[in-house]
Amino acid sequence: MIPEIGHFALILCLALSIVQGVLPLVGAAKGNRALMAVARPAAMANAFFGTVAIGSLAYSFYISDFTVLNVANNSNTLLPWFYKIAATWGSHEGSILFWAVTLSWWGAAVVCCARRLPTEMVARVTGVLGLVGMGFLLFMLLTSNPFVRLFPAPLEGGDLNPLLQDPGMVFHPPLLYLGYVGFAVPFAFAIAALISGRLDAAWARWMRPWTTAAWVLLTLGISLGSYWSYYELGWGGWWFWDPVENSSFMPWLTGTALIHSLAVTEKRGCFRVWTVLLAILTFSLSLLGTFLVRSGVLTSVHAFATDPERGLFILAFLIIVIGASFLLFAWRAPTVGLGGNFSLISRESMLLVNNVLLVVAMGAVLLGTLYPLFLDALNAGKISVGPPYFDAVFGPLMLPCVFLMGVGPLARWKDTDLVDLMKRIAWCFIAAIVCGAGIPILMGEFGHWVFLGVTSATFVFFAVIETFRQQIHNLKGNIVARLFRLPRALWGMQLAHIGVAVFIVGVALVKGYQAERDVRMYPGETVTVAGYTFTFNGVETVPGPNYTADRGDFTLSYGGKELQHLYPEKRKYFSSSNSMPMTEAAIRHSLTGDVYVSLGTPTADGGWVVRAYSKPYVTWIWWGTIIMSIGGLWAASDRRYRRRKAKKGEEGKIGE
Repeated sequence: MIPEIGHFALILCLALSIVQGVLPLVGAAKGNRALMAVARPAAMANAFFGTVAIGSLAYSFYISDFTVLNVANNSNTLLPWFYKIAATWGSHEGSILFWAVTLSWWGAAVVCCARRLPTEMVARVTGVLGLVGMGFLLFMLLTSNPFVRLFPAPLEGGDLNPLLQDPGMVFHPPLLYLGYVGFAVPFAFAIAALISGRLDAAWARWMRPWTTAAWVLLTLGISLGSYWSYYELGWGGWWFWDPVENSSFMPWLTGTALIHSLAVTEKRGCFRVWTVLLAILTFSLSLLGTFLVRSGVLTSVHAFATDPERGLFILAFLIIVIGASFLLFAWRAPTVGLGGNFSLISRESMLLVNNVLLVVAMGAVLLGTLYPLFLDALNAGKISVGPPYFDAVFGPLMLPCVFLMGVGPLARWKDTDLVDLMKRIAWCFIAAIVCGAGIPILMGEFGHWVFLGVTSATFVFFAVIETFRQQIHNLKGNIVARLFRLPRALWGMQLAHIGVAVFIVGVALVKGYQAERDVRMYPGETVTVAGYTFTFNGVETVPGPNYTADRGDFTLSYGGKELQHLYPEKRKYFSSSNSMPMTEAAIRHSLTGDVYVSLGTPTADGGWVVRAYSKPYVTWIWWGTIIMSIGGLWAASDRRYRRRKAKKGEEGKIGE
């Protein structure tokens, strides 16, 4: 009965998406307020029945209803309940359902939080979201129905991929989807603006909090996925340039550019074409990522589908949505006004260069991700594009981007005196060079990339201090009162920039000073890595809820002082079709870095292959992303984003 309810709810969602996608757009075109008013109840009902559908599937997993094919293939009675819930979006069918339901939630959020927006804008935005949702619901019901029944039902089900049986799997995909799909909202605002002809400061202000919210969620999702890979895959890497990782990273790059472009559009009325283009491009990359992951063209621990027929459906949908969007852009973009003028040395120029660098970096990642697939599709051979390519191309592009991140907020709008700007940033640059040279010396080894990384990161930090000093210079009161009087948007922006600086320090130091040993060990033997001594005490077999594990026991000490015991595991899952044991690393976390040990394979003479690592300051990578996200949330909560009417002088139409 529960699966039938879920299936019926999906059919209702499809019907509501058609209503939401067609009637409000027709109403906005004809000025019919009755048709436009349909947008709000349709979007709310769509979200409600979508929640019913995903709840029905989750409950089917929870009770192990093996009459549902999806449940029988991806769960079993031994699976802990929280992994059963996570299996809801761990399968291909469930992930597509979650994608569609997430889109309906975003649509409901727009109509709930956008009551201050003009009715025509709300109707067009929700209409576009309805049309996108309709495409995904059709794809799901025709090729990937999560409620297909199985009779007779098996007594026991299959299993969730053991790599995904981890607490990170419970939170990583939902966050990633919320961010991934969330960029549909700025996309809808961009299409609505092109249709209506209204691209002004008020439009940019309405769009900014939605863009920032999606960016924050995507940042957290990518960060959690990185951390999950770090401790789950057993060899201490935090970013692999995996094609599926790249699929979420590319819209993050263009989404970052979009946030900065919106700032200029709102403040100065410039970059209108850039802003619309970036909104379309970011969501297009989200759809491209969906195609790559769901089509079966990729092999990855993250990829779900292996059915090319599904991929053809998604590819057709991708071509229709992206093609129609860019055709509309090509038709309307030439009539968009250029906005205010600005000089070569100005905040606008720096933000423009910053955006170009981010888009070029995205293009480099896109090339490295798709080029091997094109060669394979043309039977021109198989090649692998890995970290050496990405590190060599991506790093140099980001260095000037980070420099502009520090200088940009110190520059003035329209025109900046170069000599005055250099005077204000001189102390930041000198202090950054001192830190960049001093920290490697304190670490005991000088490295050029460490110097560049630490220098650029500390330059951003000192530039943030200088920005605050400049902002409060003319305010009255004590320093604390003046700081609290600054707008949330400024605080959020600077906090996000500090997060980037913390992230860069973590990357620079872990890449420059990580140490590892891959050795064969026997009970009683020791190995030393970066001053840490690992004493191997042996291995015992321990039971788990749906697996058995060989658990190692290591005594970790430093300078002759025992710190703690570490217990890495090698797990074998009962119901898994994958006969390979899964690695569970043991990690000692600290503010200054991690000590990491994992078990490899046993040897015939009673020994074990052991991997031991020292990862200095690696946790700063994820702390940096958390700080970025907090900054984004703080900026999105700025009061001015809740204003309905544009201030005098903000109004602007296409062709202005």
